Order: sequence, then C-alpha cells, then structure tokens
Amino acid sequence: MKFVGIDLGWQSQPSGLCSLLWQDGELRLLELTRRSLISEVLAWLDDQVSAVESAVIAVDAPTLIANPTGMRQADRLAHQYFGRYHAGCYPANLSRPFAQRTIEFGRSLEARGFVHAPSIQPRQVGRYQIEVFPHPAIVHLFNLDRILKYKKGRVAERYAELVRYRHYILTLMPTLKPRLVLMDPLTSVPLLPEVLQSGPALKNLEDQLDSLMCAYVAAHWWYWGLERNLVVGAESPAVCAIEGYIIVPQQVSKFETCVSS
Repeated sequence: MKFVGIDLGWQSQPSGLCSLLWQDGELRLLELTRRSLISEVLAWLDDQVSAVESAVIAVDAPTLIANPTGMRQADRLAHQYFGRYHAGCYPANLSRPFAQRTIEFGRSLEARGFVHAPSIQPRQVGRYQIEVFPHPAIVHLFNLDRILKYKKGRVAERYAELVRYRHYILTLMPTLKPRLVLMDPLTSVPLLPEVLQSGPALKNLEDQLDSLMCAYVAAHWWYWGLERNLVVGAESPAVCAIEGYIIVPQQVSKFETCVSS
C-alpha cells in the first residue's frame, strides 16, 4: 500500500510531493520532491503509483467545491474548531480564481480510479483520495498549542519554525502509529533536506514537508479510520463527497463520522 501527499499549488505555484510505502508494519519514505506544472505532478504520480496499485492520495487543496459563493461547510467548521490554534483554512467557492484548477485536479485523480473517501474501512486496500490540511494535523499529532508559523514573516522567523517542523517530524513521527521511518538504515542520516536560511530554499522545503504531512495523514486515515481521525464537513459521508470535507488526524479515542455544527 502506498500513500501520496500533494501540497498542491492552488494557482501557479509549484506543488510539494511525497510518497510513502507501507512495508513490514511501518511507513518508509520513497520520494520527496516538487513539480511546477499540474501535468508534471500527474506524470510524477503515475510513476509513483501504477494503474494496478492501491494507494491513498491526500491533497492539500479543495478538490470538491459545490457552493457558488461564501464558504464550504468544511471551511466554516475548520475555523470554528481549529481557529484557536490559528489553523483556520482558506475559504473556497466556485468564484475563486483557483477553483477550476483544484476541482480539475480532483477529477484527474478520479479518472485514475482514486475515489473520494470521506468514510473508509481501516486497512482496506483500494484507490482513494482525500482532502487534508497540514496545520491542524501538525497541532494534533505533535500536541502543540498553536500552528508552526513557517509560511509568513521574516526569513529568520520562518527558518526557526521550519527547523522546529523538521525536528518534530524526525523525532515524533517514528513514535506514532503508524510509524514513519525517516533515517537511512545504513548511515542513520535523516532522509529529510536540511533547512537553509534563504527565502526560496525555505519555500522549497516548506512545500516538501507539507506534502510529507499530507502523505502521513493519508496513512493515518487508512490505518485508523474514524477511531483516530475527524472528518470535518457535512453530517453524512455522501454529502461530504459532494460539498467537500477535510480529514484531520487525532491521537485520542473515537469521533463522529462528520463534524457538524
């Protein structure tokens, strides 16, 4: 089973890409990279996951949008439940300039057999896609009081937050379940890029680490299902699959099928 994370460039930005393999009871990093064009992202995906392989693809972008204006229910609830962590998500509607790009990307995944999975049977093979949001995932998985603010601010501030982000991934993800191995077995060298103190380098690493987080959330959803994940959206999976939803991992007990107000 493979797990793919795509930190999709919503308009014209590059996309961060990560693929993980479930093997011998743990997750292993296959590739961590970026691509500029949607066509390049899809070509990379086709190389990572063959037409007959099972995988869960987690996309940080609204690939399901039904509302002409305003906010999706998933976006509204994300603000309600995660705003305290500064983790409210960007509102999506059909009038936004990115809408056609992100919707078409989801359809491209559907054409490859990846069906939306706002509900799932844990550890069942298949080809699925989900929408995810790294900020609340980071807060919940790493037990933080607020998000890591590596996206905005001065270079020095972003650098410090990315150093923390990378450190948490390397030290905490191997302790979670499913376990993610991020050290070279022969050299014990971390398999993540170093943090370099320049604007373009920080953006490059930010995209890659976010894609890794997306891929891990895909694995966490597949491994635990509703036992340790939230589905933020409408009240039923059927409506979620039309209007949009966001999968957010938790490291505690059981939750409702879809979070709703």
